[in-house]
Amino acid sequence: MQKSAQKTIEPRAYDALIQEGFIRQTDLIKAIQESLQGLTDLEGLLLEKYRVPKAALGKALSAFFDCPYIPYDERTLVDPQLLNNLSKDYLRRHHWLPLKQQGDILDVLIDNPHDLDRGHDIRRSFPGMTIRYALGLRCDIERFLSDTIGNTDCGSIADTLGELVHDAHQEQSLDVNSDGIDENDSAIVRLANQIIAEAFRHDASDIHIEPYSDRKETAIRFRVDGTCSTYMKIPAIYRRALVSRIKIMSSLDISERRKPQDGKIRFKMSQGREIELRVATLPTAGNNEDIVMRLLSAKDPLPLDAMEFAPATLTKLLEIAEKPHGIILCVGPTGSGKTTTLHALLRHLNTDERKIWTAEDPIEITQEGLRQVQVHPKIGFTFASAMRSFLRADPDVIMIGEMRDRETADVAIEASLTGHLVLSTLHTNGAVETVVRLLDLGCDSFNFADAMQGVLAKRLCKRICVDCKASYHPTAQEYDKLVHGYGAHAWETLGLSYGEDFQVYRGQGCDTCNQTGLKGRVALHELLCGSDELRNLIQSRAKTTEMQSLAAKEGMITLVQDGILKVLAGLTTYEQVRAVAMK
Repeated sequence: MQKSAQKTIEPRAYDALIQEGFIRQTDLIKAIQESLQGLTDLEGLLLEKYRVPKAALGKALSAFFDCPYIPYDERTLVDPQLLNNLSKDYLRRHHWLPLKQQGDILDVLIDNPHDLDRGHDIRRSFPGMTIRYALGLRCDIERFLSDTIGNTDCGSIADTLGELVHDAHQEQSLDVNSDGIDENDSAIVRLANQIIAEAFRHDASDIHIEPYSDRKETAIRFRVDGTCSTYMKIPAIYRRALVSRIKIMSSLDISERRKPQDGKIRFKMSQGREIELRVATLPTAGNNEDIVMRLLSAKDPLPLDAMEFAPATLTKLLEIAEKPHGIILCVGPTGSGKTTTLHALLRHLNTDERKIWTAEDPIEITQEGLRQVQVHPKIGFTFASAMRSFLRADPDVIMIGEMRDRETADVAIEASLTGHLVLSTLHTNGAVETVVRLLDLGCDSFNFADAMQGVLAKRLCKRICVDCKASYHPTAQEYDKLVHGYGAHAWETLGLSYGEDFQVYRGQGCDTCNQTGLKGRVALHELLCGSDELRNLIQSRAKTTEMQSLAAKEGMITLVQDGILKVLAGLTTYEQVRAVAMK
């Protein structure tokens, strides 16, 4: 009876699956015959028995019906008002669902847009509307319906969003700028917790909450592997309540909306793991407040061996780290892993014979054996004052979170010249530029030249997804780009010529990497070591190009060269290296 009420999809709709090797012709015929017996529908057989990927099936049917394919996504919200006059059982039996309405255009998700009977039903249900079809698999339509009707498991983010959308329709008379929605409302509390939990599950480094004026929805964006993307949107009426909820969690003043505030959240996950979030609020246009939360989930230091240094770079780094005094700087942009690298170095130095003091803001990674101090600039306890205190506390090694000013740099240089090893970070583009930056700050060139042991520049670039990585033979133009980027003279030392056996790698795209071919990040390093010739150039305040030439002559592997070595090793692509390391 169900089959007679619905038009069967033509077998040729699945030809693309055969052509692309997802199923054999004989197996498709068997599946069609089995589905005609009425026990299981064809879609279920293809997905479960014949292991056809959902994305491939959706793509094939989308091409056949010439309409977009929309897979299930818990962030896609169905407007509950569109279901008011429809039987939920009817929608489940006939596999269609109104998704959203824009003016007089209605988007409808359906498993067979060519079914005339269901087309008549849809037009009768929404008279006067222009119907725009999207292809949906039956299993996905069922999940959208379950989310909207509320039959999903308690605690899912889809449930909470559905509840908020439903309540927003009830509250449309409220002014979005009013405080009519309470930040202690159970749905708001759950939503704030679920946003943090979802960000952690997606390996996000930052969460951005971005409210807009009028009745425009509030965007929630995650930064994953260095790239921001919109994760979901929530009704405008809840923007003030969500911001206030986050401020309560981070012990901030919810009544102060005119100036930025900083705070922290200690958040306990359902598995019992605790993560810390650094919270910053900023007043934005339309009397709104943006919130940015950085997830600080790495509590234990990584070993240096796990940081994918080039062997020559790691050997030199360990050599200068064993010096009894001097300065080692780790430099790079925000979020490039400078603090993580310094803690890995401290893990190597952390022995019973050494007394190690650190001044950090905030303390992100903890280690037993280190005496770690949180600085408080608002009360005058700065990096410089912390370092002066350390000098009276019998240190062997001192780590300073950041050299933000000349005072901190001068105290660090003084400490290194009086027999201490000093580690710190700086925001610069490269190792050689760091030297010039410190001299521009006003540091004494002779003292700095004597103190400097090494400068390690860092970048993080996107890694090829290990689940869909495949080798290929690059074109001659791609090979020439690698040679040019590495330096023609230096390339000769690698002994790699262009031939049929020359291979590089790329990601083909899979569910693990969300079809991007990239998942995770890999570190690029550039280590400038202090030598007698370099110290002479620093003392004479030589140009950057002169120092760069000397460093290359002494064997420094640049960020781009290290990146290209990782391209050849199959860890990343040349495009990703160019994006973060090219000047």
